[in-house]
Amino acid sequence: MDAYRDQYAQLFRNGRNVVLIAISADHDTVQAAWARESEFPFLFASDPSTAVGRMYGALASRSGLTNRNLFVVGPDGRIAYRAVPFREVDPQSYVELGQALDRISPRDTTGGR
Repeated sequence: MDAYRDQYAQLFRNGRNVVLIAISADHDTVQAAWARESEFPFLFASDPSTAVGRMYGALASRSGLTNRNLFVVGPDGRIAYRAVPFREVDPQSYVELGQALDRISPRDTTGGR
């Protein structure tokens, strides 16, 4: 998650026309403390029942855990890009994610993001 935080302004356009939601099986109280401590600039959602994880095929082989999958949902509500799993330590993963975001929401070339 630190990589998301560290690249948030550039990759996620500082949240302009992009909403980043990290969903975890961790309970909300655990996530809230961690998010505050780490100064994450994006949203977190708690899925302790793993209902969302099941819907998106993100359950890990160990019970109650989810894989680090990434889905980009376009303005039409459809999944426009998926990385299953997302390789958060591979720089190429962020290049591919940036390209996916550009396809659904091109960058503002007039000086904004």
